[in-house]
Amino acid sequence: MKNMIKVAVLGSTGYVGMELIKLLTKHPNISINFLGSDTMEGKFLNNINNISEFKNLPILNNNNSFEPSKSDYVFLALPHGISNQYVKKLYDKIRIIDLSADFRLDNLHSYKKNYGDTHTCPELLSKFIYGLVEINRARITKATNIAVPGCYPTSILLPLIPLIKKKLINTDNIIIDTKSGYSGAGKKFNLNNVKSNNELNFYNYNTNNHRHIIEINQELQKCINNENLNFSFNPHILPNFRGMLSTIYCDLKINISKKNIINEYKEFENNNCFIKFIETNERLDLFSVQNTNFCKIKIFNHHSENKIIIVSGIDNLIKGAAGQAIQSLNIIEGFDEKLSLI
Repeated sequence: MKNMIKVAVLGSTGYVGMELIKLLTKHPNISINFLGSDTMEGKFLNNINNISEFKNLPILNNNNSFEPSKSDYVFLALPHGISNQYVKKLYDKIRIIDLSADFRLDNLHSYKKNYGDTHTCPELLSKFIYGLVEINRARITKATNIAVPGCYPTSILLPLIPLIKKKLINTDNIIIDTKSGYSGAGKKFNLNNVKSNNELNFYNYNTNNHRHIIEINQELQKCINNENLNFSFNPHILPNFRGMLSTIYCDLKINISKKNIINEYKEFENNNCFIKFIETNERLDLFSVQNTNFCKIKIFNHHSENKIIIVSGIDNLIKGAAGQAIQSLNIIEGFDEKLSLI
């Protein structure tokens, strides 16, 4: 049996950081030997959040005090614009799994357009593998550093890329409508936006102007050959804490039927343990994906035979972040991909 892998988590007290730690504590081949926080230094995570998985963990230390030589991996659950500052210090000293957006994009211009002029090491953008496991598994196997995809892109790219690669759908008129739990907006999100007395709110935001659009576009462009790519994206915030559903409307290629789509998704499911294609009357809703690392996919008929409606569901904190990060580590280390995730 392999030696225990020692891991550190910087940004331990955010939603993603805490989700990551809960999953890591279940991993039989991993020990957590450093927890970092800029705001809770000197405290125990269990005293902040009385969760059973947080017992017997190291005391929280300042993120800056992390010593890379004492760990095998570091997970960066830090805000965009901050994470790259740590990568600049840690690169080539330890394997890095970054859960921010700082290394998801291929070029600095795209990053600046969406996240501002805050990147301290753009020369390292090409040194990270985009950690969309079901699409990039072969590259992840050989990776040293991973950039974990965003939650919105994960819910959209997983159902679309297999169809685009096989030229089953047109790419010039894709409509994407996504609903997310408010945890996707981070701990600073004002709950008054979605909850007021006994009423619950729901709204769209940054329609066709969300910063994940460039990430979605980047990865879809890699799958098309001499075809136009045109899509609209309308994200929404729900009054639920966690979970994400994407409804995608697209046109089938000539001579492609719903049966072709079904066969492709069945193959995708057979090759990937965390993809579940629903062909029955089972309902795909938030409850069915919350607290799991699955991406569930279901298709629906359109009144027009040359169109199709796809619904995909994930837990934005797990499959859209922490779970996908651990999945990548499992692949790099040659572990069972499902360890700590089922």
